Amino acid sequence: MNITIREFLPEDLPAMTAIWNQVVEEGNAFPQENPMTLKEAGDFFSSQSFTAVAEADGCVEGLYILHPNNVGRCGHLSNASFAVSRNMRGYHLGEQLVCHCLEKAASLGFRVLQFNAVVSGNTGAIRLYEKLGFTRLGTVPGGFRSKDGVYEDIILFYHSLT
Repeated sequence: MNITIREFLPEDLPAMTAIWNQVVEEGNAFPQENPMTLKEAGDFFSSQSFTAVAEADGCVEGLYILHPNNVGRCGHLSNASFAVSRNMRGYHLGEQLVCHCLEKAASLGFRVLQFNAVVSGNTGAIRLYEKLGFTRLGTVPGGFRSKDGVYEDIILFYHSLT
């Protein structure tokens, strides 16, 4: 399988929106509760510091968004979110996206990549972040309400980019 990670193009928006909404609808990773329209997605993805897609054999199968985690004196901290299509999970596409994101964040001048809300039940993401050298900052008990109404802990992670 040939994987290419690149900046998104307007023609990628339908696939990107479908993948993002798939994760939103699963209700176990992203804080959003409602899917985005194509227009909303275009505005959202365009407003990021960088938005990338992962193509597998020419089809968009994953993406990430990268942006400041805060403003002003904390503007050097970045934040990112990742989405991989259901049929590509388990093929290390997420790992490639995170590695690309770490490089891109550093190239944009960010000093840290911080994740504010990794759901404790998202064990695949947790294993990946720890494998890639992210540090756990702590846990917020009951910080995420899953689709079925159960409250789960969230874990904060960071990775130095300097």
